[in-house]
Amino acid sequence: MGSLNFDYPCMENPLDPEEFRRQGHMIIDFIAKYYQQVEKFPVLSQVQPGYLRKLLPKSAPYSPERIETILQDVQAHIIPGITHWQSPNFFAYFPSSGSIAGFLGEVLATGFNVVGFNWMSSPAASELESIVMDWLGEMLKLPSSFLFAGNGGGVLQGTTCEAILCTLVAARDQKLNKIGKDNIGKLVVYGSDQTHSAFRKASQVAGIHPSNCRVIKTSRSTSFSLPPNALQTMICSDVEAGLIPVYICATMGTTSTTAVDPLGPICHVAKEHNIWVHVDAAYAGSICICPEFRHFIDGVEGANSFSFNAHKWFFTTLDCCCLWVKDPSSLIKSLSTNPEYLRNKATDSKRVVDYKDWQIALSRRFRAMKLWVVLRSYGVDKLRNLLRRHVRMAKLFEGFLANDERFELVAPRNFAMVCFRVSPLAISKEKNTSAVKCEKNGILISCSGAKEKSLDTKEHEKLINKINSELLESINGSGRVYMTHTVVDGMFVLRFAVGATLTQDLHVVMAWKVVTEQTTNILNNYGKLP
Repeated sequence: MGSLNFDYPCMENPLDPEEFRRQGHMIIDFIAKYYQQVEKFPVLSQVQPGYLRKLLPKSAPYSPERIETILQDVQAHIIPGITHWQSPNFFAYFPSSGSIAGFLGEVLATGFNVVGFNWMSSPAASELESIVMDWLGEMLKLPSSFLFAGNGGGVLQGTTCEAILCTLVAARDQKLNKIGKDNIGKLVVYGSDQTHSAFRKASQVAGIHPSNCRVIKTSRSTSFSLPPNALQTMICSDVEAGLIPVYICATMGTTSTTAVDPLGPICHVAKEHNIWVHVDAAYAGSICICPEFRHFIDGVEGANSFSFNAHKWFFTTLDCCCLWVKDPSSLIKSLSTNPEYLRNKATDSKRVVDYKDWQIALSRRFRAMKLWVVLRSYGVDKLRNLLRRHVRMAKLFEGFLANDERFELVAPRNFAMVCFRVSPLAISKEKNTSAVKCEKNGILISCSGAKEKSLDTKEHEKLINKINSELLESINGSGRVYMTHTVVDGMFVLRFAVGATLTQDLHVVMAWKVVTEQTTNILNNYGKLP
């Protein structure tokens, strides 16, 4: 029987400090080089489904492999399959903005690798989280009732999905404790057709009957925000039917268009009927640290909970969702468990925060470390200016659109995302020598000589959506930029979201060039229709 080979130092001790230092330096150098080159990669990965299985061995290695070999495979096989969220040419979804402080804070948190389920398991993790959440709440000028000093409090969840679920469960139990648990089938929850799908998922998990999940229609005429009058009417109708309203999810910066629901009027309606209001500000909440944007959450004082994702537009790595509640005891009553093996004097004293009782899971990461490092490394002033820079670049792109009559803005630009499409009028005006398209009484007509072929309104809308869909596909197919879409009011809309940390004006200008080039090509092709 042959002897084992232990010439690779870390194999004797998987946490050997010197080997950790050697490999750590290599990893940092590798990532630094990646960021030097990231602009050169196609933003959207060009691989086909199943590509990686063809490249990697069918089973795990029996013997150790060196980090040098592993990094070679990362370069050759993994990077081609990455859609580069940190590329300066990434304008899709919402940003996942990184930073040196965010990355290094994550390294610290991962390096300590504490499991901070209660205060005793790592006092610094729990206490730092409470401090950081108060800092951030003060930066947002949240009412004191959301802060620990005002008997509220903040917690770092993984994602908005968790924040909505936790608050919905708390609202559900508050209501059922008054009316009896057998009445869960009568509970009704409310959101708009622009509310994130996490709301419906949370409702399912919380046991709300699918037919009791109300979706209130929005429209372009009101910039896709939730109409309070329609909400009031629907609630009154449910009450008359013997149902029990329990929860409203209002949004500050919807996913499709960054619409802002009117918090003041919504909270007023909710107060009449004793309904929990959660404010989902996942994307745009961070911008409210800037005084000129704070008005977007006016009325938040009437809400029960508020959350935003620091891992979206606040230079902190995934995952880090900041949630504040006015009544922490409502979370604790619904989510706490106290097995004997977790009992300790600190918990029994009720002088500490045990964050396991503020979330779904027991175990939790040291997320406060990376948020603390971000806040300290950049400070309030620089964070504000970084966010303002992204808004300014979005305005730059918006200006380009406004000066090109082929495009229209579909919704107001509230923050750093622009929603646009090739306009119906531009599509109607496309022409060439063999065919002319024009509009008559609002209906697209294809004219060839004396012949006319009318397109009804539905066919016209399909054509407009088809052209915009093909435009997005061609933009992304170029590999030079990456954008995503939405559909609102039946319109296929392109979304241009500025927020990647490395993005500069020159990248916005280049993106505009790609958009105009691809638009010209597509409209020319449609002009040649027989």
